[in-house]
Amino acid sequence: MEGVAKPSSSGSGVTDGGSGGGAGAASMEERFADLCKSKLGLDESTMRQAMQLFKETKNIKSSMSSLGGGSPEEVERFWSACVLYCVSRLSKAGMSKEDGVVSLCQILRAFKLNIVDFFKEMPQFCIKVAHVMTGLYGSDWEKRLELKELQANVVHLSLLSRYYKRAYQELFLSNDAKSSENSSEANTQQDSEYYRFGWLLFLVLRIQTFSRFKDLVTSTNGLVSVLAVLIIHIPARLRNFNIKDSSYFGKKSDRGVNFIASLCEKYHTSEDELSKALEKTNNLIMDILKMKPCSAASECQQGNLSFIDPEGLTVFKDLLQEGSMKSSLLVLEKEYENAINTKGELDERMFANDEDSLLGSGSLSGGAINLPGAKRKYDVMASPAKSITSPSPMSPPRFCLSPNGNSFCNSKMAPITPVSTAMTTAKWLRSTISPLPSKPSGELLRFFSACDKDLTDDITHRAGIILGAIFTSSSFGERISTNVRSTNRMDAIWTEQRKMEALKLYYRVLELMCRSESQILSGNNLTSLLSNERFHRCMIACSAELVLATHKTVTMMFPAVLEKTGITAFDLSKVIEGFVRHEDTLPRELKRHLNSLEERLLESMAWEKGSSMYNSLIVARPALSAEINRLGLLAEPMPSLDAIAAHHNISLGSLPPLPFQKLERIPDKDEVRSPKRACTERRNVLVDNNSFRSPIKDILKSKLPPPLQSAFASPTRPNPAAGGETCAETGIGVFFSKIAKLAAIRIRSLCERLQLSQQVLERVYSLVQQILSQQTALFFNRHIDQIILCSIYGVSKISQLELSFKEIIFGYRKQPQCKPQVFRSVYVHWPPRSRNGKTGEDHVDIITFYNEVFIPSVKPLLVEVGPGASPNKKDKEKSSVDGQFPESPRLARFPNLPAMSPKKVSATRNVYVSPLRSSKMDTLLSPSSKSYYACVGESTYAFQSPSKDLKAINNRLSSGKKVSGRLNFDVVSDLVVASSLSNDQNARPAAMEVVPVKTPVKCEPSDS
Repeated sequence: MEGVAKPSSSGSGVTDGGSGGGAGAASMEERFADLCKSKLGLDESTMRQAMQLFKETKNIKSSMSSLGGGSPEEVERFWSACVLYCVSRLSKAGMSKEDGVVSLCQILRAFKLNIVDFFKEMPQFCIKVAHVMTGLYGSDWEKRLELKELQANVVHLSLLSRYYKRAYQELFLSNDAKSSENSSEANTQQDSEYYRFGWLLFLVLRIQTFSRFKDLVTSTNGLVSVLAVLIIHIPARLRNFNIKDSSYFGKKSDRGVNFIASLCEKYHTSEDELSKALEKTNNLIMDILKMKPCSAASECQQGNLSFIDPEGLTVFKDLLQEGSMKSSLLVLEKEYENAINTKGELDERMFANDEDSLLGSGSLSGGAINLPGAKRKYDVMASPAKSITSPSPMSPPRFCLSPNGNSFCNSKMAPITPVSTAMTTAKWLRSTISPLPSKPSGELLRFFSACDKDLTDDITHRAGIILGAIFTSSSFGERISTNVRSTNRMDAIWTEQRKMEALKLYYRVLELMCRSESQILSGNNLTSLLSNERFHRCMIACSAELVLATHKTVTMMFPAVLEKTGITAFDLSKVIEGFVRHEDTLPRELKRHLNSLEERLLESMAWEKGSSMYNSLIVARPALSAEINRLGLLAEPMPSLDAIAAHHNISLGSLPPLPFQKLERIPDKDEVRSPKRACTERRNVLVDNNSFRSPIKDILKSKLPPPLQSAFASPTRPNPAAGGETCAETGIGVFFSKIAKLAAIRIRSLCERLQLSQQVLERVYSLVQQILSQQTALFFNRHIDQIILCSIYGVSKISQLELSFKEIIFGYRKQPQCKPQVFRSVYVHWPPRSRNGKTGEDHVDIITFYNEVFIPSVKPLLVEVGPGASPNKKDKEKSSVDGQFPESPRLARFPNLPAMSPKKVSATRNVYVSPLRSSKMDTLLSPSSKSYYACVGESTYAFQSPSKDLKAINNRLSSGKKVSGRLNFDVVSDLVVASSLSNDQNARPAAMEVVPVKTPVKCEPSDS
């Protein structure tokens, strides 16, 4: 192995090791103990547990130099904060702060850390100390820690606070313009008190009524109700709009503006939900602030209610008057503090202050959502997919600024924010799915009865149990509420509503699928499909996941539905495309969500221990059975309905045991089905508007879709449509083709960022493809990006390029899917006689993985793809077709990938090009905007050809003159780009070509 190029630890930027022990370790323990006592005041029990965990993990900490910035002082602060949070969270068990328990906010302030950095480093800490935590707190410690739920709650609060701030600034002036200069400071303070009152009222409302599920949509309804209270009670002179003339209050009657209806139109909520939220807010004001409503709304706030229909509105006398404001704020502060003193981890008041040091800056969730302090715009944050699509009825409208700087212009354009996107998606669920019946339709019942046995009772029985397991009160966590009876009733209502929405969506899509299957099979007998237990569970899980994703719940995030239904992510992948293809009204955001689930499945979840993919792989590739069994990767048998019902205390009613339940406990390798259907139908699954193109989209386009039931056939069953192959072989071949296509997309993106040549890109892709075929076990329990990163480094060394691992990691950090644990924590299972003396499972940094595991396995393959390999020669020797199951160790040609729009044409500059769609031409007709575009085949100004147009645009951009406004890349869709480039997929813009580095071939010595 001496001849193989190895990355130096100093150039990796991943880990340098560390040293600890002796006096240094003792001093760290002393500093930790002193801080816990002096700044946090821990009780003896918590202090003892914290010191125990700190001591038992100090040896692990010595090798964790990648925490934070990597300095010893920073590593110590992060490690101490993570230890203390785990102990505080897992040992509280109903304790309050008076019992010595500290909150996360207190811990972060004590160690001078912020929330964003903490959540970025905590997952790495949990991976490293997992075995220690299991010994101290049991196997369920990670679930009880609720780290993901807390992180999602932080993200939601940050979004809601920004949403509230923007709405407040749109609705109200910053100070009283009519006041004298001497009183401007007092007015500014009063304005700040109005703002603070609204946020405090919302937080108390959220704790009192929305505490269990904490979903974004319900919270937004509560926030809009608070805005309604502020509009009614803040003096009219401080308004930033004229309610009589504003188009935002367009719902009018003979008695004036319909206030509730107008707010619903503006904020995309329903009148019923907003009225209920407003009623709760008013009751809160009466109960906590002891305010009495006026008997007639017209008697109070007469100036504020001008041109407003007072019917249904509650007005409180002197609610926001100067005399009562301070006392009201004190009461709300006390109420909130009493609530969070029990089980609150965060002081949510800080989100109203962007300057709070705890908030930090950056992004969580792999860059999907940014927290306050980040400089990205709301339209960038709207979706992690960042796809460019044409507006649809369910898409949020675009943002428009009025001449005076606020957004209350005549146009009804609203800013795109994650909150507004969630509200428009919920509108689809409310308007399209909720009105449907909660029972199977007549046509669906005919499909049930046309089977060998009428399956109506079985299907409805199953749906009730599975949905009952998903939507239970225990599924949505604990509360921190003082009004338990009221919130219990609220939770029950909310849970039942979501359950009904999922049930209706399930029946709706099931009917559409049955209709499609009957046309393919030319008959209505769908017994094989409709009697399949796994198929129905996947359908129900997908329906529930879409409902939960619509409301953006904190405590039931994916993959929670998989755990509740007893299926795996690989199972769910078999019905994802069916939902998108058959439910054509599905909003763009939910399609993106399903796309992200598929991407997560391909990159890592399908390779995790317990994935049903291994149950098919062991049949398709018997040679891998020994390694699969050694690592214990096979999925457990799917639990029966009786077991699920008993676990969640669900009444089974009087229905007899279902016949299919006897088949559920056989080994999963006889149950897990091949994803054959995906092999041919994938080309229609995701609309071309989505930015993440499904990897299987272009494979086997010429074949007709097979019956859906073939996707759920037994892996050992011969596939009649595949020339004698088993379903497992066909399914794994298709799955590997998806993996290869996803790898190609990510390799191209990262290689362009690193400015690598096309030749190197093709070598990296060929190596990954060969690893997938010949060294498949390298993917087991790992992330696809870990293989890609190692492949790029290996190819760069064999090609004699001066590219360090540090540079590769630096480029990877800028990728949208980047997660630090990908390169910081790679799974390894040391054999009994490993060189380093270690045995068993472990997690190491990517450089250790590269040296100890990757290179020994792929060295022969690296030689194959080295500078001496010739794509054309190899292709001639192996007459294979792109997209087939990879078997040859020869250099593979890089696949044709669909071009994205807008397309980046320079690796070093932010220059993009997009073809112009004719239907969007009207948006460019104004002289001020058309001059910035070059339309293919059409001249602008006095120029006579598109090439001169481009030259003029380049000169204009290079002239230094500042261009007002932004180029709107939303004028085209990916579909147009794909069709326009289909005739010449291999063409590459000149700006993207990088001259290959001509270096002498580096000959690698043999292992001997």
